[in-house]
Amino acid sequence: MTATVTARTALADRGFWTHYLQMLVAMVLGMVVLGMLWPHVPGIEATVLVMATNMTVGMSAWMLWRRHPRVSVAQMAAAMYVPFLVLLPPLWAGWLTGDGVMLLGHLLMLPAMVAAMLLRPHEYVGHRPR
Repeated sequence: MTATVTARTALADRGFWTHYLQMLVAMVLGMVVLGMLWPHVPGIEATVLVMATNMTVGMSAWMLWRRHPRVSVAQMAAAMYVPFLVLLPPLWAGWLTGDGVMLLGHLLMLPAMVAAMLLRPHEYVGHRPR
């Protein structure tokens, strides 16, 4: 595919969604495997940041193995952290519980990943595995 791939084309492309699911699997693996290194992290703030880091490591390794540019990896990493970071002030204000931050952070991460992918749709539609 060329750089003229549109967001509409990407969203209708099966390969786009296959890549999305592969990144989700890589994130879960990172969360599970690396999560065993520190099973008890004190405080919800540290817990969500460690979890986001674990997911980012797994997803970044997958993207680098597939030869995505580092800027794309960084954008996807931001999609892991930003949902949790925007939820910390409502937590501190008492508007959300720790469980709420954990749930909403993970839910917001899903569309954040799609948004990051749509910044460079040609990479995800035309990108072929090694």
